[in-house]
Amino acid sequence: MILKKLCKPAKALTSITLVAVATAGMSMAHAQTERLAFSGGPDGGTFQYFSNGIATRLSRTMDGVEVSNMASAGSVENLRRVNSRDADFGIVYSGDMYLGLNGKLTNDTRKYRNVQAVSYLYGAPAHLIVLDGSDITEVAQLDGKNVAVGPAGSGAAASAQRFFEGVGLWDKITPQYIGYNQGASALGDRQIDALWVFAGFPNASVIQAASSNKIRLLQVNEAAEKGTLFNDHPYYAPVTIPANTYANVDYDVVTIQDSALWIAGRHLSEEKVRDSLKEIYSPEGLTFMSSVSQAAKSMTIDSGIMGIVTPMHDGAKAFWTEQGKTLTEVQQ
Repeated sequence: MILKKLCKPAKALTSITLVAVATAGMSMAHAQTERLAFSGGPDGGTFQYFSNGIATRLSRTMDGVEVSNMASAGSVENLRRVNSRDADFGIVYSGDMYLGLNGKLTNDTRKYRNVQAVSYLYGAPAHLIVLDGSDITEVAQLDGKNVAVGPAGSGAAASAQRFFEGVGLWDKITPQYIGYNQGASALGDRQIDALWVFAGFPNASVIQAASSNKIRLLQVNEAAEKGTLFNDHPYYAPVTIPANTYANVDYDVVTIQDSALWIAGRHLSEEKVRDSLKEIYSPEGLTFMSSVSQAAKSMTIDSGIMGIVTPMHDGAKAFWTEQGKTLTEVQQ
């Protein structure tokens, strides 16, 4: 009896020790998970599809990493978030990246030096949409009209201001700072006269607008060439949205585009950024991204550093050099 009583505390101690070891192991595993934030875009925008896709893929395939997708107003907000380390990754237009680095964003002279490029994702063309039954057939006729330009602080709104300033109309239109989906509904309800969407094609919000009403896409590049846009903002380039990309738009639309870039904060390690690129630009990663958005078909090894006119993250430089890419002086 005495022996039995003496053994009981030993068994209890063993049980406590096992529980403590198991708990410590769980705590260590939890502590080893690195949580990163990816700042995307507004609902219905291509940014949000890309950021959610990349975040999901990295969380599934990278050991010890969990990437959360954050909704955002868009490009400029993403630049600010990553610069301040409120986010680790983001998507920013090349133009906003260039202007932000040099302290030339609209009403913002701060120089965003903690943000670096990772890769080119896709070309983001401007869609300028009106109802087919309206009298508006060219950009100049938007004088005095209500135009939805995207949420305040977004890359869409910033690009709209640059474009309309370049054609001499910014002070003559009434900009409405609303998102793409809301803008598509407002256009159909005749609450606005035109909708500006700055995103890869085909875009869900433009499809939404075209499914509810017959729409017309204006020839943006024609107006831009008559103005000062290309002189003032040389990172913009002409691009064609092919006929029949959208319902009843049976003609080519020549417009302008900026490049949507994947960006990272300088605080992220070279290894983390390089490994992230390896996962996304693997054959399986690119197949996954193409299933997320048709615009991701532009993502290839060949196009990986296209449109980047600002310095790249060390991890990106290492990855793209391994792929045989020659970096420009500014990218280095």
